[in-house]
Amino acid sequence: MLRSLVGSEMCIRDRSNYITNLFSLEGKTALIAGGAGAIGRDIARAFSKAGAFVIVHDLAQDRLDEVQATFMAEGLVFNGMQADLSTAEGCAGLVVRAKEVTGKIDILVNLQGTNKRKPITEVTQEDFDLITSVNLRSVYFMSQEVHPIMKAQGGGRIIHFSSLSANISFDTISVYAATKAAVTSLTRSQAHEWADDNIQVNAIEPGFVQTEFTRPLWDDDYRAEWFANYIPQARLAVPEDLVTTALYLAAPATRYLTGQNIVIDGGVLTGASWVDAQRRPGIKR
Repeated sequence: MLRSLVGSEMCIRDRSNYITNLFSLEGKTALIAGGAGAIGRDIARAFSKAGAFVIVHDLAQDRLDEVQATFMAEGLVFNGMQADLSTAEGCAGLVVRAKEVTGKIDILVNLQGTNKRKPITEVTQEDFDLITSVNLRSVYFMSQEVHPIMKAQGGGRIIHFSSLSANISFDTISVYAATKAAVTSLTRSQAHEWADDNIQVNAIEPGFVQTEFTRPLWDDDYRAEWFANYIPQARLAVPEDLVTTALYLAAPATRYLTGQNIVIDGGVLTGASWVDAQRRPGIKR
């Protein structure tokens, strides 16, 4: 009887270790660009708890200070870096600084992004240049800069954040949507070109996520009801809904996954209904 119990405990422990190892980032260095926002903070926290040394970048130093306070309160190691990534030179400088911390970069998450919501007829060249420089140019050149580092190490993981808007049109975000569609395409190109270097490149395409950045989209009665009836799961995503997918793409569990764009949208792209269903109340705000 005792032998049976001991054997069962060992079996349970082995299974637990197997799952833990599949999602462990122990010994890895992760650079999260644009990581001081709501989504980036949660991803940084998850990566840190999974064993990674996390470097969080942001354009705004005050946001980095807020993340640092949160990490210190939880007993997590924090390393923040401020930089402007709107130029190739800015991207190169950040990657050099990040590599100096531990001597390597195993994981790059490109979360940086900006938007100006305007009808197509009102978009200025300044608007266009700002959005494309942050949402596409910086993603392109951050990846280009980490490539030789990852290649020399024997491999790495790159995770881009694209958007649901890469697949479906919405008013007033034409430039934003175009940049995200470009990131989706870039993901496949990089995955294909860098497969021989053992660099896996994947993207996450979130739907509507409830953050301060997206507040203009959901913080009124009309849009609250619209989202509740447009999204099959009847709610907006929250940052925590994206964390597990980011961890999955960074972890050993996905060693044969590359060039994929994973949509997390609560079912929006599954289709729409023309059945006369009862209207849902608005989403929680």
